[in-house]
Amino acid sequence: MVKLATPEQAACKKATRAAFGVTLAELAAEGVPVVAVDADLTGSTTTKKLADAGYADRLFNCGIAEQNMVDVAAGLALTGHVAFTGSFAVFGTGRAYDQIRNTVCYSGLDVKIAPTHAGISVGPDGGSHQMLEDVSLMRGLPGMRVLVPADYAAARAAIRLAAATPGPVYVRMGRASVPCVYDDDVELEMGRAYVLREGADVTIVANGVEIREALAAADALAAEGIAAEVIDAFCVKPLDADTILASVAKTGRVVVAEEHSVIGGLGSAVAELLAERHPAPAAFVGVRDRFGKSGEFEELLAYFGLDAAAVVEAVKRVLAV
Repeated sequence: MVKLATPEQAACKKATRAAFGVTLAELAAEGVPVVAVDADLTGSTTTKKLADAGYADRLFNCGIAEQNMVDVAAGLALTGHVAFTGSFAVFGTGRAYDQIRNTVCYSGLDVKIAPTHAGISVGPDGGSHQMLEDVSLMRGLPGMRVLVPADYAAARAAIRLAAATPGPVYVRMGRASVPCVYDDDVELEMGRAYVLREGADVTIVANGVEIREALAAADALAAEGIAAEVIDAFCVKPLDADTILASVAKTGRVVVAEEHSVIGGLGSAVAELLAERHPAPAAFVGVRDRFGKSGEFEELLAYFGLDAAAVVEAVKRVLAV
């Protein structure tokens, strides 16, 4: 099992996006040929920190032109660089999808699509900016790996992992500050899921900001005598089939929680796995085929049924089957 945050670390809230520029600067200092290509959002995505650390020649601002941003990153990858793109998730995946598909993935280039402000964590910006389909879009692309870190430390580890992994990688980051789950020095592996809490009655598979909700739900369930096993499937693709199947074989049922549409994301990946190799009762916590809505992050979690209470309710549904 990976090392989790101490109580002191857990009390510190940071946004996953805050890890982006800092980690790129660290990689540059270590000799990794990273570059950042942004679409006029260097402050919000924090890629500006790469320039602030003395690597201004590694930051390319393409203006509000996301398709061009991806193509510039592809060109830089062809010259031996490890190219990370910025922008918000709604623009960095949706507006530039054709370029990601045909320029980056079709050629297997060393480009890392790493947008921020994914999911409902954008809050008051509303449904036009709350990207809830990005994991589905990226997961369907041949050769694309998909990472959804739970906290600041995991985001740092995911960026490092992306830089060390040849070829296309998607790293999903959010705007909202969230509690720390992992120890500051956590290291994550491609294709791995991590059991954060053991239990025998139900498996909860989650990632991103839903990890904190899953752990809170496990605490609430424990008070009722229900032992929930919590798995962080931070790597949606390739999915760690062995860890998930071993857990479901033990518990007999599963709940999947994600800050994303229930269509095409982590829930779909787990459902496909179970349908093929180990059918079991399942419930899915996510956004139900709709756009987002303006509001504060915490209230939106409750509004869309993504909070710990919703996870507890889903667990009780599958336990009743």
